[in-house]
Order: sequence, then C-alpha cells, then structure tokens
Amino acid sequence: MPQILVIDDDPTIQILLKRAFSSSGYSVQIAGDGQKGIELAEKIKPALIICDWLMPKLSGLEVCQFVKKNPLLNTTFFVLMTSRVSVEDRIQGLDVGADDFICKPIDLQELKARVRAGLRLHQLSKDLEIQKQLLETELNEAAEYVSSLLPDFLDDKNILINYMFIPSLHLGGDIFDYFFLDDQHLVFYLLDISGHGLKAALPSISILNLLRSRRLGILNYYSPCEVLYHLNNNFQMTEKNDKYFTIWYGVLNVKTGNLTYCSAGHPPCVLLLENNREKMNQICLKTLGLPIGMFPNIAYQNASINVGSSANLYLFSDGIYEVKNDQGDILGLDNFVELLCQFNNELNPILNFLKTYHNSSNFSDDLSIIHLKYSQQVLPS
Repeated sequence: MPQILVIDDDPTIQILLKRAFSSSGYSVQIAGDGQKGIELAEKIKPALIICDWLMPKLSGLEVCQFVKKNPLLNTTFFVLMTSRVSVEDRIQGLDVGADDFICKPIDLQELKARVRAGLRLHQLSKDLEIQKQLLETELNEAAEYVSSLLPDFLDDKNILINYMFIPSLHLGGDIFDYFFLDDQHLVFYLLDISGHGLKAALPSISILNLLRSRRLGILNYYSPCEVLYHLNNNFQMTEKNDKYFTIWYGVLNVKTGNLTYCSAGHPPCVLLLENNREKMNQICLKTLGLPIGMFPNIAYQNASINVGSSANLYLFSDGIYEVKNDQGDILGLDNFVELLCQFNNELNPILNFLKTYHNSSNFSDDLSIIHLKYSQQVLPS
C-alpha cells in the first residue's frame, strides 16, 4: 500500500486529505509543520509527499529541498500546495525539486488524479533505481573479474614490477600484462579500449587472453610492430564492432637493458633516469601510429633505446592524467610526469594526490599504471 505524507499546519486540510486518500486505499500520515514532516519522511520513506508552501518553522520549499537532497528519499514524488499561481513562483518551486503543484482552494478530484500520476512515476523511479543498482553490481563484479586476470607483482632478479588498477564506476577498457618470452626477454604492455562498461571490458579480456596464449597467428612476439600489425588486422571496427583501442607494447632485454617498443595512439611510456645532479631525466617513449581497429594493413614502426644500468619505467592509460578538479581543470600529461618524478618508486602517493585533486575516490575512467624498476645485473669478473 503506497504511503502518502501530508505536511500542513491547517487542521482542516489535514482532516480533509487524510479522509479523502484513506478512503481510496492509501496509507496516510500527517505532520503539522515542516520540521516534523522531515522527521516523519525519514522514518516512513513515503512514496509521495503533499506539502503546503507556507508553514511555520520550515517552508514547503525548504522541506522539498531537504527531501530531494536525501538519497533515501530520492524517488519520493513531491507535490507543493500553494495559493501562488505566478510563473516565477512555479519556477522557484521547480528549482528546488518540486515534481508537481496543486493550487488552493483544493479540487479533490484534480489532486487525486495528480497523486495517481505521481505514484506511477514514483514506481517507475523505484524500478529504475533497482535496475541501476543491479547494473552497478554487475559492473563491480566485472571489475573484480578483470582485476583477477591481472598478473601478480613481479620480483625477479633485476626486475621489479608493481602496478595500480582502479576501475571507474562504469568500468573502462583498460587491461595490461607482462610475461617472459624466454629467460632474457620480458614483454609488457597496456591497452585501453574505447568506451565504458561490459562492451569495452569484454574485448580487452579477449585481447589479454589472446596475447597471453600467443595464439595471434604465426608471428614474432619479440617484434612489437608485428604484434600491433596483427592485432589491427584481427580487431577491425565494423558495423557490429564499433570499438578501437590504443596500446603500448614493449620488449625489454633484461641482460642488456635494450628496450624495443611500439605504440598505437597510446600515451608514452615514461622512462626516468637519475643523473649526476640528483635530478630525473625524463624520456617519453612513443612511436607514431593510429589506434588499433581504425584502418586495415597499417604499418607500425619499432623504436629502441637502452635504458642503462638502472631505470624506472612507467606505463599508463590516459585516464590517470585526465582527472579533473572541482573547477573542471584537467591535470594533464606534463603535470602527471612531474608527479612521477616527485614520487619516483612510489605509486600510493600518486593515487592519494589524484584523489585529493579530484576531490573524490570515484573516477570517470579507469586508472591504470605499471611501474617497472630495472637494475642491470653486474656479471662477476
């Protein structure tokens, strides 16, 4: 049985509305002022509130404003009773969240019709809220599944790898991996599928499994440009598949420190080297290339660099530097690279900074970053 809360300081109105709606099969509660109305609303969580505009202690506008800001009452339909009929008054009521108006003197038949319509909308809002909660639950489960597929942290002789993966509220298309091709060559990559939700997450999982199993045709996994070429031809955008993705893929020789890499529309991998002046040399590793899936038979080019005897490599997606503050300003890549220099070897301080900058722990895109610390082994003489 739908709960209706009537908030009015006039006893005659109270008796009139309680009798009218009780006889129609509704459960009706009465509050004689705005403050009591708020307390009762929090207690019973009514489907619909009929509230007078002008009352002592708290006005109908103040009550409406409170109700609409309370997440426990966000589906409650709110009807303002008023003798005010000007457009300005109605605009003021709508601005604080009123869903409907009824003018005094009250026409009971009109009010009952408005209440029936309001209760239908309330039920629809409840149904939508349930669907939203179910969707959020499914996305959270999907995010947990994606996290379970990610590799373990790596501590292997001269290689130390850790990472940070914070799925967005809507789950993005970030995924990454690293593994040894042999005892000397380490593959590491990160890709970002366009869009959000399961439609982005599922292709990223498919690509992860494909690369991890090395079933992408007969090709040279030691050559990043060949891997990207075959990925591009196997994951073309079509009428049935509107997704493309960016990727950075590298192969590090852990004995020599030589890194061969290739990227397709992805942010650079940042190489930090300590110099003799106790400052960081920043090198952005990136090659030209369109994102995967846009056009077939794209030729990608490898690039190489020797990272020296000691280096830190940071590979990430654009979501980590496109966070916004309360003013809508984007952090930006340059500022993020400065953060990497400031907090070199530490990922948690970077996450704490991003949460403070964004003023929230929830982000609109996935936050993904791999930190690879390399120290060349010194061979005995």
